[in-house]
Amino acid sequence: MLPDLNEKLRAYVEEFNASDQEIYRQEIPNTEAFSYLQQNAPLLDCPDKELEKTYYFRLWTLRKHWKQTPFGHVLTEFLPPVGWAGPYNTINCPVGHHLREARWLSDAPDRLWEYICFWLNDHGNAFTYSMWFASAVEAYFYIYPNAERMKEILPKLDRLYKKREALSLRSCGLFWSNDNYDGMEYSVGGSGIRPTLNSYMCADAFSISRMAERVGMDDLVQAYRIRALRLSDRINEFLWDGDFYRTIPCGENDPANWTSRPGVPAEYCARELVGYIPWYFDLADSSKDEAFLQLFDESGFSAPFGLTTAERRHPRFMQKFDHECRWNGFVWPFATSQTLTALSNMIRARGEQSPVSNESFYALLYQYALSHRITDEAGHTRCWIDEDMDPFTGRWYCRDELLRNDYVNRGGMPERGKDYNHSTFCDLVLSGLLGIRFEQGVMCADPILPPDWNWFMVTGITKNKWNVLYDRDGTHYGCGAGLRCWKDT
Repeated sequence: MLPDLNEKLRAYVEEFNASDQEIYRQEIPNTEAFSYLQQNAPLLDCPDKELEKTYYFRLWTLRKHWKQTPFGHVLTEFLPPVGWAGPYNTINCPVGHHLREARWLSDAPDRLWEYICFWLNDHGNAFTYSMWFASAVEAYFYIYPNAERMKEILPKLDRLYKKREALSLRSCGLFWSNDNYDGMEYSVGGSGIRPTLNSYMCADAFSISRMAERVGMDDLVQAYRIRALRLSDRINEFLWDGDFYRTIPCGENDPANWTSRPGVPAEYCARELVGYIPWYFDLADSSKDEAFLQLFDESGFSAPFGLTTAERRHPRFMQKFDHECRWNGFVWPFATSQTLTALSNMIRARGEQSPVSNESFYALLYQYALSHRITDEAGHTRCWIDEDMDPFTGRWYCRDELLRNDYVNRGGMPERGKDYNHSTFCDLVLSGLLGIRFEQGVMCADPILPPDWNWFMVTGITKNKWNVLYDRDGTHYGCGAGLRCWKDT
């Protein structure tokens, strides 16, 4: 008999509610969390209870960020209002993460459509930070195909793309970005021609071309395919330096028509997690895959409590600045979720030729799951997600610094980063680990499981209530051996 996952959900929600100080309420308060998630969230049953707990915790925090506006629903990054946000406390930096994470909810077809239109209709500040948008919109349409909606927004995606070109495309054929406005303050590589915005824009161009082809908008198909291929060539020619994708640091008006990769001073020439972003969008070929071995190297990105945002061997690793948000080595869920998505894409694409095993991917995902914790002065540990973490202590560094500097008494909001919505986790489990995807409206799954996972089940996936069950030998669930997907009738 299959387990009652609603009761599992109830137990987790009651635990999270009981330990929560609900400082900032938006549309769906804690008292309504179980009802909302029962109706809308895909429910997970798996052997790893720490990963399972984090999965439910991230669903529980995600629903906190829904906000109703005069222009429909939006998702926030911070629960308290912050001065650098735009209308309705929205920030465009994590929108790609928001769309990928929330697309699995049953109410996503309408709520996320409103959120997509919020940005496309200029109700939010879509250019404050860099973002990947068209590619995340395409991922939404894979689950919820709708030719009329796609046709409606393609001219707006075209306009958005061209405005970013006008703002950031340089004569070298690549995009310039400020690391702060990539959402990545005080990085080692600094501002310049970065793997971030260039990968985002290349992926968005491919997505616009593919979506246009599906709805017969031929004028956009070729125009954006040319853009995408040209940008992909430039990324691989100039940002790949022989063993890694790295930033070319330069001033905003410096880039020219290069004939070879410019020299980069050693002070700035670092491997950073942003170097894995091309794999997030399938822009890197297999000859470059050994770069992922740096994730397991203690001189590279491997640390006790997570992946460092800059390689540990670099002399400027975790260099001190008087700022609580630093991307020069501290662990950021934003970057971790980008990197693990990139890694899962590579493993699935390369199969047996992958230099990284399923088990090694899972070890990093498990480490990421365990990072969603905080321990109080009495030694009690509970689930938590915040801004950036010290890779050697597991403490939420930004939170500690704000408390140390008496941030609240200086006019700041208490617990600024609590329940921070700046990354994915559920999407990493569903699409990364379990390989759940949709092809022409039909769900399929291609898991990359560690050897000791003999079973799992996910129920209530999306509005159509798809389910997937795996039982290696048929003894756990008693429904037969193997993997099967079905839709509730």
